[in-house]
Amino acid sequence: MLLIGLTGSIGMGKSETAKMFHELGVPVYDADAAVHLFYQKGGKAVEPLRAAFPSAIVDDAVDRKALSRGVLGLPDEMKKLEAIVHPLVGEAQIAFLRETAAAGHSMVVLDIPLLYETGGETRVDVVVVVSAPYDIQKTRVLARPDMDEAKFAAIHAKQVPDAEKRARADFVVESDKGLDHARAQVAAIIEALRGREGKILQERLGKA
Repeated sequence: MLLIGLTGSIGMGKSETAKMFHELGVPVYDADAAVHLFYQKGGKAVEPLRAAFPSAIVDDAVDRKALSRGVLGLPDEMKKLEAIVHPLVGEAQIAFLRETAAAGHSMVVLDIPLLYETGGETRVDVVVVVSAPYDIQKTRVLARPDMDEAKFAAIHAKQVPDAEKRARADFVVESDKGLDHARAQVAAIIEALRGREGKILQERLGKA
């Protein structure tokens, strides 16, 4: 089964691109969606985060805004958060891969926002980066609720530069030219990857 890593900096249109892969029949694992489940009441991350960041727990669930205030711009606190959340995300991803493999899918998309930032590109077969010019990215992000210039700047500084992501990617989806253009790019990527599963398997066996 071919593992497609889908990534892109904040505001680039990655979530919309992931929907396109799904609509074209490729299962998508959404790391952000998994985290949302972990943060809900009864979720696996609630008690570990209560111990580490007690002010971030409201009504026995994780308040994402409060948690963000407690870690943004604080490297040590961010590392503490990642040490709790990343293993849980990894477990959910493994379960997803087992289910899709059992269902006979030939390729899947792993939608991981911080793919390059966490070294995740070494765990996938190909990387697709979603990209747009900086001014469009900034406009999109600042249109979000509870977002301002300072917060955007802090998030942007933490992410691998878009130019570097584009240079390292196997495929780039340009999201600034309309949905139809992006959908055509996604369809072309899927078509280009069909039939590569056997080759990828041989490469994996060769590295084992």
